[in-house]
Amino acid sequence: MSRHVAIVTDSTAYLPRAALERHRITSVPLTVVLGDRALEEGTEISARSLAEALRKRRSVTTSRPAPQVFADVYRTIAKTGVEGIVSLHLSAEFSGTYDAAVLAAREAPVPVRVVDTGMVAMALGFCALAAAEVAEAGGTLEETVAAARERAEGTSAYFYVDTLDYLRRGGRIGAAQALLGSALAVKPLLELEDGRIGMVEKVRTASRAIARLEEIVVERAGTAPVDIAVHHLAAPDRADQLAERLRTRVPGLGELHVSEVGAVIGAHTGPGLLGVVVSLGQVTELSTTDG
Repeated sequence: MSRHVAIVTDSTAYLPRAALERHRITSVPLTVVLGDRALEEGTEISARSLAEALRKRRSVTTSRPAPQVFADVYRTIAKTGVEGIVSLHLSAEFSGTYDAAVLAAREAPVPVRVVDTGMVAMALGFCALAAAEVAEAGGTLEETVAAARERAEGTSAYFYVDTLDYLRRGGRIGAAQALLGSALAVKPLLELEDGRIGMVEKVRTASRAIARLEEIVVERAGTAPVDIAVHHLAAPDRADQLAERLRTRVPGLGELHVSEVGAVIGAHTGPGLLGVVVSLGQVTELSTTDG
């Protein structure tokens, strides 16, 4: 069936390449600045290289795509004959990516609806997949936007970090700021809430924090049909073990995706990150070689 609506997202969705290609989703890369080198996420810097740089306490920052990058992407897509574009991006609280897309959309040759999903990682990825499936079925621009927003409303993201230091350095710590200084021994469980990072609970040890993360996810999923993504940075064993436990404990589980986050999110969370996305509803098979 001919596609009337194209889907654009950004590299922080961490969708497998096979899924991007199969659903014809265009991903616009953010940039990681390592020392004096600006590198595109996903092509010029790996998560492993990023983790090593963080351990050595090298200077690492991130930046949004320029509006011109989005403008070029929108023009290229418009030439394929689509009638509109839905551009889905990580929370505007974390990045200026949404604002850059909005600026570019004003000059695009076809209508572009830019959506701040309030999400990141596969919480954003599941929104992009939901939108793509509606577009593939012949959905209108508004129907495609509605599918993405509905998926975002039914998606929760929880995560554990070994230290709050990386979030503090990047200015992304939000409501968890109160933990700094007085709670060095605390292992925080955090969540995405209204596009910001909020604190769920304070736990004393890493093992207890990960066990509690598992319980929160199981409670959130209940018996409803859900897709789940387990993310990590330089903690593959932790991620695989948690994924296997969730596989046996979540009765309505559809897709279970395990992957390492990319350099942009990794720069703000640090090695040891373990995160879980719970998304109500189910997408079609998510092709991946990750996990």
